[in-house]
Amino acid sequence: MTKPLGESVSKSALASLVASEKLTGASLFSAIGGTRGVIESTAPGFLFLVVFTVTGELFPSVIAPVIVAIAILFARLVQRLPVLPAISGGIGIVLSAGFALWTGRAEDNFVGGFIINAVSMTVMLVSILFRRPLIGIITNILVSENPAHTSAIVRRAAYLATVAWACFFGLRLAVQVPLYLTQATAALAATKLLMGLPLYAGLLWVTWLMMRSALASAAR
Repeated sequence: MTKPLGESVSKSALASLVASEKLTGASLFSAIGGTRGVIESTAPGFLFLVVFTVTGELFPSVIAPVIVAIAILFARLVQRLPVLPAISGGIGIVLSAGFALWTGRAEDNFVGGFIINAVSMTVMLVSILFRRPLIGIITNILVSENPAHTSAIVRRAAYLATVAWACFFGLRLAVQVPLYLTQATAALAATKLLMGLPLYAGLLWVTWLMMRSALASAAR
């Protein structure tokens, strides 16, 4: 279990940032997948918003993202690029579309996202409760000296960063769930886009700054 976790973390966006001596807009953009990554992660949600705003119909609104997800997967297969991100994202899109079609409610297309955010927030909070902040665990995997075990300043930074990520997932739920309950589907789709990649990239940047600063202080 530890080995797969380490391999997953080593390929993560945070790993590439930790390896960078200097954070720039370009390195952050590269860490979140570059132009292709941004397009692939935002296109399905954006298309849902456009189609639903124009038609107000459930079926085309949830099928359009599925078609885009399939096209993304096919393009990666043809170009012999890693397909795991496309597969995992595509499965989520297909399940969300299926659930929405089953219930007949367009807003149910977002229930899967709520579950992911709730689970992610819970994992962060549980890691804090057990005094093993997840950002500290990730840092230990990426930095061989295990600074989160030996340095008080790195431990504090790891706690703060983990709390920040828990708040990030909690904020998504706090804003989006009321929109879901009031069936404000277009507003929900737009909010999900705005609270998706832009906020994720910003928090990734802040996490990098916190951990790099703590690691530098611990090394003195």
